[in-house]
Amino acid sequence: MTGAPAYPDRAARITVRRDFLRARDGVRAARPGVVIQALPRSADPHGPARAGFTATRKIGPAVVRNRAKRRLREAARLLLPLHGAPGTDYVFIARAATPDRAWPSLLDDVESALISLAPRVRAGRNPDPA
Repeated sequence: MTGAPAYPDRAARITVRRDFLRARDGVRAARPGVVIQALPRSADPHGPARAGFTATRKIGPAVVRNRAKRRLREAARLLLPLHGAPGTDYVFIARAATPDRAWPSLLDDVESALISLAPRVRAGRNPDPA
């Protein structure tokens, strides 16, 4: 597998723990329904944006955590192509409100967070990697 998404409209996925941990060193935006961490990749600055999803046990039992992650995956599928920066890793962290938040409100939270992260992600990127 070449790392290309299985579906063309889907962002590449973060699946390795090391990449989740690395994203903690980037910038973050917290909203009532989600926390998003973003970190530009120096190894692949022009590649696709990658997304990872996580929900801690504080959210609730497995059924609730899975619902929260499904909702975040769909929100990312809709909004990351519009507001995500290429070559950036995004980690979507579910909050207690994520599973039950109204869908339009959750989309607003994700969109607002991605928009607020965009200039900070660009500022952290080295424009001339010479």
